Amino acid sequence: MTMFGIHASHEQIHPADLLRAVVRAEEAGFDAAMSSDHFSPWSSRQGQSGFAWSWLGAALQATSLPLGVVNAPGQRYHPAIIAQAIGTLAAMYPGRFWAALGTGEASNEHITGQGWPRKEIRSARLRECVDVIRALLDGEQVSHDGLVTVDRARLWTRPEHPPALVGAAVSESTARWCADWADGLITVNAPLPRLRRMIDAYREAGGRGRLALQVHLSWAPDRDEAARIAYEQWRSNVFDPPVCWDLELTDHFDTVSAAVTPDRVAEVVNISADLGRHTQWLREYVELGFDEIYLHHVGQEQDAFIDAFGAKVLPELKSTGVGVATTGDRRG
Repeated sequence: MTMFGIHASHEQIHPADLLRAVVRAEEAGFDAAMSSDHFSPWSSRQGQSGFAWSWLGAALQATSLPLGVVNAPGQRYHPAIIAQAIGTLAAMYPGRFWAALGTGEASNEHITGQGWPRKEIRSARLRECVDVIRALLDGEQVSHDGLVTVDRARLWTRPEHPPALVGAAVSESTARWCADWADGLITVNAPLPRLRRMIDAYREAGGRGRLALQVHLSWAPDRDEAARIAYEQWRSNVFDPPVCWDLELTDHFDTVSAAVTPDRVAEVVNISADLGRHTQWLREYVELGFDEIYLHHVGQEQDAFIDAFGAKVLPELKSTGVGVATTGDRRG
């Protein structure tokens, strides 16, 4: 059955407030959590970007929730360091941690000064990183010379069972490519036919494991307020690749989003004051076959959203058998 979690958006919320939000979400009935991993926010209006890996240890200690992170190894992060971070958290909190791996965005990776590779090079680099991370988590000593370089690395602290390494994708072609190496797939909300094509592309290519969805939403008791929150916080996030991959600075995102309309934001964010409408949207995603759905209220204030969805939306879904928590090891 589908598990419903909360998304922790580091680029929008101070990490201390985000930790309190995740604790509150567990108390309200959310089953899990996931975290972004940014060096920079998408817009100056968002205004935060804490270090996810420091926060993840605190969140795992403060809650009993399964928790994952979306990470881009290969440029800002060396894959051996990510393997060590994954291995340590998975050893400390068995069965509760997972990582989704993707090719990343220039807004986070340009800080190294190495330049931003073409998409096909980024994909090849990620594939090398996946192999390095898996080998290290399996206890091997790893040396590798390619788009990333590793010299005689070995993890001395490892979990008994390596956690799931999930593929992050926003296109059918990437979903199909992830099927070769991933223990599951995660994507973001989109029109239902597009999501169905992505699921089919992943499964038909042999993709295994659980399917996860991050849902961008905006809720407030008043519809105009929900729309205002979404427009203020998320209008820089409406652009399809390659724009969202290739822009480097918050100034760039703020400039290109200056002419974005509220209607355009509503195409990528589920906006409503009606909790029943949000429940209906979530049921539609469940019916597509998603095993895990992570709710991202795009506002910076999380308490009212957590309380309302915990009191009304999640019980409604669970009472009809749509959402039942499934904790434990997420390996495919």
